[in-house]
Amino acid sequence: MTADALTDVAGLRVGHATRTGDGWLTGTTVVLAPVGGAVAAVDVRGGGPGTKETDALDPRNVVRTVDAVVLTGGSAYGLDAASGVMAWLEERERGVRVGTDPAHVVPVVPAACVFDLGRGGDFRARPDAGTGRAAVEAAAAASPGARVAQGCVGAGTGAVTGRLKGGVGTASTVLASGITVAALVVANAAGSVLDPETGALYGELFQGRVEYPEARVHEAACRRLDEAAAGNGPAPLNTTLAVVATDADLSKAQAQKLAGTAHDGIARAVRPVHLLNDGDTVFALATGTRALDTHPLALNDILAAGADVVTRAIVRAVRAAESVEGPGGVWPSYGELYGNG
Repeated sequence: MTADALTDVAGLRVGHATRTGDGWLTGTTVVLAPVGGAVAAVDVRGGGPGTKETDALDPRNVVRTVDAVVLTGGSAYGLDAASGVMAWLEERERGVRVGTDPAHVVPVVPAACVFDLGRGGDFRARPDAGTGRAAVEAAAAASPGARVAQGCVGAGTGAVTGRLKGGVGTASTVLASGITVAALVVANAAGSVLDPETGALYGELFQGRVEYPEARVHEAACRRLDEAAAGNGPAPLNTTLAVVATDADLSKAQAQKLAGTAHDGIARAVRPVHLLNDGDTVFALATGTRALDTHPLALNDILAAGADVVTRAIVRAVRAAESVEGPGGVWPSYGELYGNG
C-alpha cells in the first residue's frame, strides 16, 4: 500500500506550515531527506526565479548531498524560511562537516519561492525562519510513508494557476525495475491549467482519461472566472516548483538530468510555461537505496516517469485546491466550477 506521494520514496518526509487569516495566505513546505542526506540537483527554466543555494547543486561543485529542500511562499522574502530549517539541522549536527567537532556543520538547504505576496490582504504577511522551522518539525514528526496533505497547504496556500486557485499536489509510481519515482509540486503558474475551449485540465488531456465538462457548466465557469479576474486587478506573478525524487542510486549529473526532463511534466499541464515572469524550478533528490542498471540508457525509464508524476501532481494540486475569497482577491477552485468527480 503506497501513499501515491513523494513519501513513497523511502526516507523522505514532507511537512507543511500554513498561515491563513488576518491578512495571511501563505506558507512553507519542507522535504526532509533521511539522515545522511540525498544526492540533489536542480534545473531552473523560468525567467524570474527566486532561489537559494542552487549553485551548490551544480554537478561540478563539491556539495553532493543535502538534508532538506524548502519550497515557500512569500517571494524572495520567504526564502528566509530556509534559515529556520538550517538552524534545526544544525542543532542535530546535520550538514557539511567543516571541522573536527561534530557540531561544526553547515547545512546546505536549497530553497525556491513562489509569488503570493498580498493574496491574503497583507503584503507583509510572508514566511520567515519560524515558518521554516515549523515546516521541518512537521516533516520530522511525520511517520515514514505518510500521506501528504494536498491543496491549499504549505507553500501552496496562496498559490494561483492562471485564474484558478492552485496549491500543492503529489504523485508517485513504481517502475518494473522496482525503482520508485515521485514528485511534489507547488502549482502557482501564470499560464493556465485549463483548456479554454472545454474546461478540461491540460494534465488530464495528456493522461488520456479526461471527462469533458458539460458545455453549460463550462460557460458558467468562464463567467465566474471573468468576474473574479476583473475584481482582482493585474494578473499575479507566479512560479511552479517541484521536487522529483527516486530511490535509485544516481550521480549528481544523472539527478540534474532528471530535474531537467521533469520540466516536461509542467509543460504538459500548464500553458504557456517557462516565461520571463515565471520562476519554474525543479529539484531532484536521489536516496540511492536501489541500484541502477549499468546499461547507459537505464536512466530513461526514470526520466520519463519523472515528467509523468509531475503532470499528475499538478492535476492533483488543482483538484485538491479550495476557493479563496478575501481582501487579497477571489480565486475560484476547479472543484467549485466543475466538480471534483
